[in-house]
Amino acid sequence: MLNLAVILRESATARPGAPAIMHDGGTVTYAELDARSDAVAAALTARGIRPGDRVGLHLPNIPEFPVAYYGILKAGAVVVPLNVLLRGPEITHQLADSGARLLITWTPLLEQAAKGAADAGISECYAAGPPPPGPAHPFTDLTEPVAGPFPPADRQADDPAAIVYTSGTTGLPKGAELTHLQLYMNADIPGRLFDLHCEDVIVTVLPMFHVFGMCSAMNVGIRFGAALSLVPRFTPDAVLRAITRDRATIFDGVPTMFGALLAHPDDGRYDTSSLRVCISGGDAIPASVLDGFEQRFGVPILEGYGMTETAATISFNPSPDDRRVYSVGRPVWGVEVQIWDETGRRLPPGRDRIGEIVTRGYHTMRGYHDAPEATAEAFEGGWFHTGDLGYVDGDGYLFIVDRKKELIIRGGYNVYPREVEEVLHQHPDVLMAAVVGVPDDRLGQEVKAFVVLRPGSTVTGDDVIAHCRERAAAYKCPRIVEFRPELPLSGAGKVLKKSLT
Repeated sequence: MLNLAVILRESATARPGAPAIMHDGGTVTYAELDARSDAVAAALTARGIRPGDRVGLHLPNIPEFPVAYYGILKAGAVVVPLNVLLRGPEITHQLADSGARLLITWTPLLEQAAKGAADAGISECYAAGPPPPGPAHPFTDLTEPVAGPFPPADRQADDPAAIVYTSGTTGLPKGAELTHLQLYMNADIPGRLFDLHCEDVIVTVLPMFHVFGMCSAMNVGIRFGAALSLVPRFTPDAVLRAITRDRATIFDGVPTMFGALLAHPDDGRYDTSSLRVCISGGDAIPASVLDGFEQRFGVPILEGYGMTETAATISFNPSPDDRRVYSVGRPVWGVEVQIWDETGRRLPPGRDRIGEIVTRGYHTMRGYHDAPEATAEAFEGGWFHTGDLGYVDGDGYLFIVDRKKELIIRGGYNVYPREVEEVLHQHPDVLMAAVVGVPDDRLGQEVKAFVVLRPGSTVTGDDVIAHCRERAAAYKCPRIVEFRPELPLSGAGKVLKKSLT
């Protein structure tokens, strides 16, 4: 029997009075979290939810998320986490595609959630937070205390524990089936790599509905008995306040978060001296942001690499003493990585040997839910095809160059947007930047940069282009620069390039 929820039961048994969750409203101990999730499991079972059934979970980073998450798993059901930014039709697609039977949401999200659930044929909906209006039931109906521990349902290692939907960059989102074994290993091994222990406090601002926050913050923290310092929505002040209040030791974030923290003025209100390590993933972090952050805050950023289909983990830089700066580390234990060219031939190490990153091991998903053709395509040749371009050096460290689908071909030359973005971020007045290819009658594609400037800057588009031409080959430099007050971000803080036109 391998039910992922056992990680909570084990930590609660070992340290029942230790804090599992810290938030603005107080603290939840491990014993309390275990008991409340037991209540959810019992309530779901009483309502007819059986092992293998799917349950939608549509919550921000509030204590009810881990309560419901582990309760669903204890009942033997499959968690379907939903992005809180989704609108009704998007909610409908993911609930209907997964076959969810019940939805747990948050009262402020209820209007879109209830519509999405109804259109997916779901009649039973529970809402955390203020008492919900209409036919929705309060989440407290699922948390009535039960006598004695609820025994987690018997699940097999390759049974799905969660169905997490991809971002849908190539059509409708697909549901990646993540297994109990996959999620357990992706909690256990990364935690061991950076020596996580029960005294650690993890700033949990990455959305727990996203695979990065779910696996690398929540599951890792619960596996090792650490405390989760919940931040429902990212702002620099909210994160710095949580670090100061809870004496946080670990901060998991995406590059845009580190950039925003670096740009935040130091006014002496916050004490970040408790931090011992930061972890960056979700996208490649600009070198200028990594260097600036480490210098200002005096704490290392360890880069890792993964995706939804690999439960957030493929490679990692395990420690400040064992890392290759600007790389995303080496494959973790039990994971293989190769670089393939377009013919499926493995490329040797070398910076000029760029190809698609393929991987295999315990960390990969079981497949896309009810999508055998898409699954077969993703695993062509027996390896999972990431769609990312990169190379490995002679020591086995992996470097990400760009997304295969975001590659710009300008007049026959390959332009990697991330390389251009690195150059843009070196400009002192550039706060954020994203580079995309736009159609061009003469060259096929032209390079366009979307730029967010620091407040008060008077930099022009010509200035930005001149800056790039001093630092990169002419064919790589943007010919079009568009300034924006902000860039569109996903719920996990990644720039949504498909929204940039």
